Amino acid sequence: MGRKIAKSSPPSPLSRTAMTAEAEKLFSRVAAILDRARANVVRSVNSEMVLAYWHIGREIVEHVQLGEGRAEYGQRVLEALSERLVRQYGKGFSVTNLRYFRLFYQVYADRTPGIRHKACDESMSESKKKKHRKACDVLDDLSLALEHADRIRGFASGLSWSHYRTLTKVENKGERLFYEIEAEKEGWSVPRLERQIHTMLFARLFKSRDKAGVLALATRGQVLEKPVDALKDPYVLDFLDLPEGERLRESAMESAIIAKLQTFLLELGKGFAFVARQKRLTYDDEHFYVDLVFYNYLLKCFVLIDLKVGKLTHQDIGQMDSYVRLFDDTCTAEGDNPTVGLILCAEKNATIAKYSVLSETKQIFAAKYLKYLPSEAELKRELERERRLIELRGSGAEEPPAGTGPVGEGV
Repeated sequence: MGRKIAKSSPPSPLSRTAMTAEAEKLFSRVAAILDRARANVVRSVNSEMVLAYWHIGREIVEHVQLGEGRAEYGQRVLEALSERLVRQYGKGFSVTNLRYFRLFYQVYADRTPGIRHKACDESMSESKKKKHRKACDVLDDLSLALEHADRIRGFASGLSWSHYRTLTKVENKGERLFYEIEAEKEGWSVPRLERQIHTMLFARLFKSRDKAGVLALATRGQVLEKPVDALKDPYVLDFLDLPEGERLRESAMESAIIAKLQTFLLELGKGFAFVARQKRLTYDDEHFYVDLVFYNYLLKCFVLIDLKVGKLTHQDIGQMDSYVRLFDDTCTAEGDNPTVGLILCAEKNATIAKYSVLSETKQIFAAKYLKYLPSEAELKRELERERRLIELRGSGAEEPPAGTGPVGEGV
């Protein structure tokens, strides 16, 4: 009589809930693999198109135009080329696009036609990297763009043709390279890149001591939670075409702002609406006039702007303090938050800002304005001053007196 072989009992089945949870985990891992693969395919296609357009631009410049900026027959040749390319490859090869390819090559003629990939240590999550951006990191990017441009080879794997098409609109080489570096590091979309260019991020970084803060603001967008969030330092007013030196008067500056009010509102930022010019305030039969009055509907408060063509003074601060108090008492309504005063000056004195009501109030601020974008030589000098300031802070030495370095702390 044979022995009975004991049958092993089957494993207990997982509950439906447990099976669903396991399937969800497996799905998440598989989906991540597919998403990563698809992203790599898109990135690879984008990179190949960037290189293809660079090569097409080179062919146009070197073979059609014989290396010169223009050729008399260039237009006819481009039209004929466009017609044949469209017939064989479809849309995307209009004469206008061929001109874009030509410009792309002309702007980046010194680049090697290859794609540069991020190093392994740059593969950490973008969120972790952004949290650790410091002023010295931003300074390194500015230095690379202005002083070590020859280190950049090829084109960024994370940037598409649309990114580079946008970058070709930036005339200054150092500024253009800076935007390329940051767009790659921060993963900017094309609309975000365009916004940084239009809002003069490059110039603002050079004129602000809080470089990491300015870059963080540019990356996450403008979030208005308190009055200081709505203000910039500096404001770039190159669109006003203001005259130099003693020829400039505050009344002329005010008139120029009113003439280009829409552009000025864009420079102010989110939520601003124009209210009044030379707003009269009266106290004990004495009249005072505020240069410009705006209302920010996101913060629900009035913003008074006083224009100063010279250096910030104690008198300017005291005057604005009086304006804000008087305006709060006579012009605000139920539901309005406290009025904000902004002194827009040509030169901001850090010492006065530190030892005045500016350092303790949440309603009065001062900011510098730029009449024009700085030249490359000025940018390099500013970069060197900023380096020295960082070294001084690290050594514990006193910083240079106000007025010898960059502007005071940004608002």
